[in-house]
Amino acid sequence: MILLDKVGLITGAASGIGRATAIAMANEGAKVMLADTNEEKLKQTADYLTQEGAKASFITTNVTDEKEIIDLIQSTLGKFGKLQLAFNSAGIVAPIAEIHKQETQSLDITMDIDFRGVYLSMKHEIPAILESGSGSIVNASSTWGLRAYPGRSAYVAAKHAVSGLTKATALEYASRGIRINSVAPGPINTPLLITDWKDKIDIVASAVPMGRIGEANEVAEAVVWLCSEKSSFITGHDLPIDGGMLARVG
Repeated sequence: MILLDKVGLITGAASGIGRATAIAMANEGAKVMLADTNEEKLKQTADYLTQEGAKASFITTNVTDEKEIIDLIQSTLGKFGKLQLAFNSAGIVAPIAEIHKQETQSLDITMDIDFRGVYLSMKHEIPAILESGSGSIVNASSTWGLRAYPGRSAYVAAKHAVSGLTKATALEYASRGIRINSVAPGPINTPLLITDWKDKIDIVASAVPMGRIGEANEVAEAVVWLCSEKSSFITGHDLPIDGGMLARVG
């Protein structure tokens, strides 16, 4: 088990990639604290992990609220005594619209959750990880955080910001025992993708060189690897998990 006795925190853990990562971390021996706004699904995930023999706890958290983030970190330390790993996965996708047709509120909400939520999470995770000695943070970016897509300007901007934040903070803490990376998933089979693209999944899959969309556990395994000592010389990196999409577009 490559995360044995480590303590990990996952935001956006109620479903999708966050849930898959919580399960993958626990399967590798980590104790996990789960956070999300959906209390019912969050509890279901925590209960599942507990039934499987893992040590898991949860707290309902809005990542845009700094006080709730502080409470989340304190709850993690109170429950498990330390924090070494974090996957900042909470996020949304704004409706498709050209920028002159977008509601400004859509920009505000997208930036608040997708970027500010990561910023606030890191701000309060890092002191706890430093106190624990060393650790690893992985942020959820996107292939659209490395390229662009029309009609998604708010989301593209937020994910580019996450990638920039990841690189800047990786440099700040590289000599202090904290590695900071991001994953950049392409189209992944999650409730978010299904809701967003509905009956166009086949079209999405056809844009992937591997000919299919990815599964949440395929991203989760990459996150676990980045959290583990198997990636001990990697920091400041955006890891595409996209079936070859970025290779195709250059």
